[in-house]
Amino acid sequence: MAPELLILRQLLLRAQYDAYRGQVPTGYIRSNLKEVWMILQALDLLMKQVPDQAEFSVDELAAYVVVQYPQLKPAERDLYDRVFAQLRAVQTSEGLVGALLNTLQKRALASEVALQAYEFSEGRISFDVLQGRIEALTKDNQVLLPEIEFVSDDLEELYSSAVAEVGLRWRLDSLNLRLGSLRKGDFGFVFARPETGKTTFLASEATSMAIQARKREVGPVLWLNNEEQGNKVKLRCFEAHYGLSLAKLASDLPGYKQRYLKDMSGAIRMVDRAGISRYDVEQLCKSVTPSLVIMDQIDKIQGFDADREDLRLGGIYQWARELAKEYAPVIAVCQADGSGEGQKWLTMANVANAKTSKQAEADWILGIGRINEPGYDEIRYLHLSKNKLLGDKDSNPGLRHDRWEVLIEPELARYTDIEEG
Repeated sequence: MAPELLILRQLLLRAQYDAYRGQVPTGYIRSNLKEVWMILQALDLLMKQVPDQAEFSVDELAAYVVVQYPQLKPAERDLYDRVFAQLRAVQTSEGLVGALLNTLQKRALASEVALQAYEFSEGRISFDVLQGRIEALTKDNQVLLPEIEFVSDDLEELYSSAVAEVGLRWRLDSLNLRLGSLRKGDFGFVFARPETGKTTFLASEATSMAIQARKREVGPVLWLNNEEQGNKVKLRCFEAHYGLSLAKLASDLPGYKQRYLKDMSGAIRMVDRAGISRYDVEQLCKSVTPSLVIMDQIDKIQGFDADREDLRLGGIYQWARELAKEYAPVIAVCQADGSGEGQKWLTMANVANAKTSKQAEADWILGIGRINEPGYDEIRYLHLSKNKLLGDKDSNPGLRHDRWEVLIEPELARYTDIEEG
């Protein structure tokens, strides 16, 4: 029987799933084994939605697939039924998982080498790159599974890295009080209706965090812009950095230019590309080694496929979380749906094009609301509908899911706190 089916059968055991799911060559399966890939996606969702169940039967997974993919045609259902019939015939054997993954990883690597060979034949990569891939496949020893690094048992070390060691602080003190600073591994998103001030929020916070990163001599802020025109967004960064209007900046362009180059040159690396893909982002992260990654708009990043839109989006958000763990904290931006129009306090139910797939992957979620009434144009309503961050020493755990008002100063590209009490 095919190793991918044997592995899939073993992953129905939560202990096996937790130990080996991250080592499955997902890209290879997605490209070459569509039915297995779709079943694997359904299993990922099932594991998240029923976190206390230690094992799922093949019948339970089959029923869940039917629920998740109601649009399947009769011929497609027959194909899935045959896959599940094979799964039912599999005898579980936990000791085989490592060897099966080894086999599947070799197949994935062989497929990659074939692709690299084609790329070389077309003159797109060097021979050294091709040779390295072939050597990795043909050397005598097995394809090694990633070395497992266990989390420390040292309480002092854990507290130091997760709480005491300050990350990137927010310009808004109200966010420092409620969220605390951002550290590597943290992934969250901001959502709002159009024309609410999402770009202003990003400019206000990113310029402050970029200065912090520069003082610490770490990587720049990597801003992936696939929405508004990049030159306009970068001008917003100038406004936010100085806290000045564009008209004021225009009164002394050479002077402000020189000051910005001294303070911020290279501190924010902005990429302006409508069709940016996951491959582009991964290569940029490897090249830039950022201290913070901003994705505006995350839902438009290309390179993700699924039969349902919410599953495609879930794949993007899961990938963004993985980027945060590997490189730097990630702040993403997406839209609120029509139910959030004119609302003060946006909740997770107002996130556009999502059931739970987006929300499940985030450590924190911040909704920005506004009301369409005269006299309230400069008021924004912030709601932390999700917050799993540990915060800083000066954070208040009692406010972790708080709602509060702030001021927006669009001409200065700044958000400012309203004094509380």
